[in-house]
Amino acid sequence: MALNKDLRSIIPRRQPINIAALSLVSFAPMAAGDNGLPLVVQPTLSGVSLAEWLGANRAILSPLLHKHGALLFRGFGLKDQADFSKSVDALAMAKMNYIERATPRSELGDQIYTATEFPPEYEIAPHNELSYVNQWPGHICFFCETPAAMGGETPIVDVRRVLARLDPKILEPFRRLGWKLVRNFGDAMGPSWRHSYDVEDRAALEAYCIKSDVSWEWLPNDHLRTSQVRPSIRRHPATGEDLWFNHVAFWHVSSLPREVRERFLSDFGMGMLPYNTYYGDGQTIPDDVVGALRAAYDAELVSYPWQAGDFLIADNMLVAHGRARFSGHRRVLVAMGNPVAISDPIKGAVS
Repeated sequence: MALNKDLRSIIPRRQPINIAALSLVSFAPMAAGDNGLPLVVQPTLSGVSLAEWLGANRAILSPLLHKHGALLFRGFGLKDQADFSKSVDALAMAKMNYIERATPRSELGDQIYTATEFPPEYEIAPHNELSYVNQWPGHICFFCETPAAMGGETPIVDVRRVLARLDPKILEPFRRLGWKLVRNFGDAMGPSWRHSYDVEDRAALEAYCIKSDVSWEWLPNDHLRTSQVRPSIRRHPATGEDLWFNHVAFWHVSSLPREVRERFLSDFGMGMLPYNTYYGDGQTIPDDVVGALRAAYDAELVSYPWQAGDFLIADNMLVAHGRARFSGHRRVLVAMGNPVAISDPIKGAVS
């Protein structure tokens, strides 16, 4: 097996390696000469159960994820949600609900969701899932039940490499101030605050906000404005690496498709946009700065066509994901878990 030597080099010496179990699969980068994202794992024999293999080899997954960022299991014969759930359960992942909801998706039971149900003619920019909450998923799993007729890839990006590409002058205010997300909830402004925060009344919403370090303001007609300031750069709890971990570019007004941006600004005005991002002190982030952020993501983007039965595990702190435009029917399922909560101070912030 080509990566046996590599496996020994990244797994602690005290951790035994089951060579017999490893011989049931092969490991290889998606393409020769790429950055190793994702590492593709395929069975070497027919009939290998992915759930059983994962259950027997959980110990090697973390070192591989820390090195490569994401693992793509291909060719194991997974067919449907039941197969996906069984494989996720084999990881012994502490599954999480989708919280502070921002995009539409269907909950299918057992904390399994559809991928974001967004019109297929629009792409979804790369992002680390729930980077704006105080407890986010450490891992995220995707399962392709039905690939689109055309397009519909789930591109992934190593945010260690994104951070390395950014000009220090761009990074300085983000390091010092962090970033702020402002959301407005009301008529025709995306999900209601009740749905987004999974609460029924104002008292429950306010209790959640206090617990989660979210500021809120009640506006006329039961509208709500929330804001939260978070570090722009996080340190991975296991690898110690600094990561560009935020939704700054994703939700900045300049990142909206032109026709959507113009309509939103006309309908709502800058202060009432459903989403927008700022420096942590509330200052406007210039469009050209956000353009440089998007360019850094684009330069590191890795995209590959889904195949039916593909199962992808990503370290959600190391790797951002998105969605390409597509045509035809597409069904991709998602599970997230292993919550992470880090109290990273914002440099220069007043405590």
